[in-house]
Amino acid sequence: MDLYEAIHSRRTIHNYEAEPVEDAVLNRILGAAHMAPCHKLTWPWRFNVVGPSTREAVVEIGIRLKGGADPSERLVNAIRSKVLNPGALVVVSQVIDDDAHRRQEDYAATCCAVQNLQLAACAEGLGTKWSTGALTQDPSLYTLLDINPGTEQIIGFVWVGHASNTPSISRPPVEELIRRHS
Repeated sequence: MDLYEAIHSRRTIHNYEAEPVEDAVLNRILGAAHMAPCHKLTWPWRFNVVGPSTREAVVEIGIRLKGGADPSERLVNAIRSKVLNPGALVVVSQVIDDDAHRRQEDYAATCCAVQNLQLAACAEGLGTKWSTGALTQDPSLYTLLDINPGTEQIIGFVWVGHASNTPSISRPPVEELIRRHS
């Protein structure tokens, strides 16, 4: 798949087949993510590949956050499906720099790495979803993944897998979003 095809066909996938992503494919995707532009060569991104038993623990954190003391069976099943069905889960974190400007540049670089990851996955015939929210901010997730919140922040989850369906979306014409200045 060429670059433009990957850019134009990549979509956020919400539903996945319960089929694993091969390690060699995931390594190629993460290698492409690592090629993101990085001002001052700080390499601020970290890719935390989350395996099956750790994903089960992530499910429990999600249930606690969303369901309280007595979660419904429907909620538990939805969280289990969301966390366990995609073939791979990568938690992307960023090393925190003390300088606020550098920290912002590093965040932008880490976001570029996530985009590279998503485009590479698309080129491999896989779907992705970049997810943020309460789960990515919960202290117990940091503990589970052995991420020190004093030195790194979680930017988000990237689900990677074989899409069970690919949504279509409508975008405004790009001409409506371009400003030209003389």
